[in-house]
Amino acid sequence: MRIALFATCIVDAMYPETAAATVKILRRLGHEVVFPQNQACCGQMHINSGYMPEALPVVENHINAFDTDDYDVAVAPSGSCVASVRHQHGFLADRLGRPDLKARAKRVGARTYELSQLLADVLGVTDAAAQLGSYFPQTITYHPSCHGMRSLKLEDRQLNLLKSVGGITVDELPEADQCCGFGGTFSIKNSEVSTAMLEDKVKNICSTSASLCSGGDASCLMHIGGGLSRSGAKPTTLHLANILASTKDEVFLP
Repeated sequence: MRIALFATCIVDAMYPETAAATVKILRRLGHEVVFPQNQACCGQMHINSGYMPEALPVVENHINAFDTDDYDVAVAPSGSCVASVRHQHGFLADRLGRPDLKARAKRVGARTYELSQLLADVLGVTDAAAQLGSYFPQTITYHPSCHGMRSLKLEDRQLNLLKSVGGITVDELPEADQCCGFGGTFSIKNSEVSTAMLEDKVKNICSTSASLCSGGDASCLMHIGGGLSRSGAKPTTLHLANILASTKDEVFLP
């Protein structure tokens, strides 16, 4: 299968090793990975903040980059960005009177997957240790990001993949389904509320025996990681792609 990598802004700028880990996983399964050169921001931040006309050229650029016959499916290591592509792009085009763009948005969204979604639902990966050679002998806990849970309905796909990694121990996170408080610009516009939510998340992570908190959204992990660091806590954060790509011979750490 020919798979297009949708890198996303934060992964590209802040966590390029997560993009490399995603490519490593897919190539290990025997698939070809391509990178549409004109991709940039998907426009999620603009749409979430209500800047609809300003979001339009950003969304249209994404659709132009991915509405091609050059690949079979696209994948992103980010539930929130995939949720935007799948649900917000068509909505935006419809709201701004662009039926042509809406049709193209639906076409792109239908073949864009979050990483665990692609692995579990399309590529049939159920045992990371056996099928990917994944090995990560540490105790972790897992935070399910809001967009993955609520928009994409990922359920336990990410958690099940993590549990199937060789050598790993997963310590369940109390109140795991509570938001970490990031929410993109929410954390800036509503900083006091965001900080209170983050403090609850940090406290719950520290109540586990984990040395790492993993998840599927780099933005949430960045937010949580900042909270852990400022509190002086020992746990850090690591994207699930980095863990799945790690083997006995190679570890994908930042």
